[in-house]
Amino acid sequence: MGKDLKGKELGTGIRQRKDGRYEARALVKGIEINLYGLNLKELKKDFEQAKEQAKQNVDVRWNNITLNEWFEEWFTKYKVPVIKETSIFPMKSKYYNTFGKILGDKKIVDILNIDIQEAINTMHQQGRASSSMREALGRVRECMESAKRNKIIAENPCFEISVPWENKSKERRFLTKEEQTLFLKTVENNWYKEMLYIMFLTGMRVGEVGGLRWEDVDFKNKCIHITHSLSCNYEKGVKKQLLTTPKTHNSYRKIPFMGEAEEMFLAQKKKQDILKKELGSRYRAVDEFADVVFCTTMGSPVLRYHVEKECKKVVKEINEEEAFNAVRENRKPVIFESVYPHAIRHTFCSRCFEKEMNPKIVQMLMGHQHYSTTIEIYTHVTQMNFDKEVQKFGHAV
Repeated sequence: MGKDLKGKELGTGIRQRKDGRYEARALVKGIEINLYGLNLKELKKDFEQAKEQAKQNVDVRWNNITLNEWFEEWFTKYKVPVIKETSIFPMKSKYYNTFGKILGDKKIVDILNIDIQEAINTMHQQGRASSSMREALGRVRECMESAKRNKIIAENPCFEISVPWENKSKERRFLTKEEQTLFLKTVENNWYKEMLYIMFLTGMRVGEVGGLRWEDVDFKNKCIHITHSLSCNYEKGVKKQLLTTPKTHNSYRKIPFMGEAEEMFLAQKKKQDILKKELGSRYRAVDEFADVVFCTTMGSPVLRYHVEKECKKVVKEINEEEAFNAVRENRKPVIFESVYPHAIRHTFCSRCFEKEMNPKIVQMLMGHQHYSTTIEIYTHVTQMNFDKEVQKFGHAV
């Protein structure tokens, strides 16, 4: 048995060094354990845990690594090589805003099942959506499973965790035909008129619209080829724009010109050519972005931020006009609900089903990876038309 500097017995494998630190040493199943610390109680606890882990063939060299430190190690070695560059920042941000913030500084070997459950409970109290919590749990579970495979921990604490379900499902936002007409009427003199029209006429994702290049617009065959997507990430405060491949394999697709699509593209080309001539060297879209179809008033690529901002401005203008008319007509105003880029995409899908398009064709136009996503929107449209369809039955006599 080892002793402290005063000769007191400390237990097998533990002694106090001349510098005052305690040292614990053991050899378990060929694994050498060597720990140091000033707190004897903590050292004994870590020593027993290390010996137990060694018995289970756990690599005790990683005993002091925190969850955040291991996440960085795991993410860099296992995830970065196989995911799109544009997915790196969002994935890391979601982790650090959930488990990284709550448990990140805790040693990975000390994290128990109850710690994971308490973290989920904390997220729920903070108002996080069920889907967000499940995504975060899935990511940290994958990270912990890798730690187990690398013999850093004996068991993965992320299984058998209860994630609260949301009380109500979040409904998708669809614009009615009347709302769509009013919205487009309001953007008549807006710089982004042509872009917003194309979004309503194609159902493209906002990144696909921003990444659309003139070489993708096929005037001869009257169609659009979706081959790129524009993304924007902030790394250490620096904005980074990228033209990347589309979201999924199904996202590579061809969308035929519908409605006023060709008219809008021609108007956009004319407007953009004038802008380039006026700005000259001040036109901002250069290099790989020089050929993008839609741009800001200074020639920069159009990001999600720009589209969201314009949608808010349009809705605000509609509601201000409605409020004025309501006062004049002595009635309550009819509020125009918020519109965001994906709501326009949902609306296009809705219009397709209202025209009784085949769901499989709609899936191809939308670029949905899963048929179930398309059918979910189809079901929504069907329910909206239920009462109207029932009235068609008429009377028995």
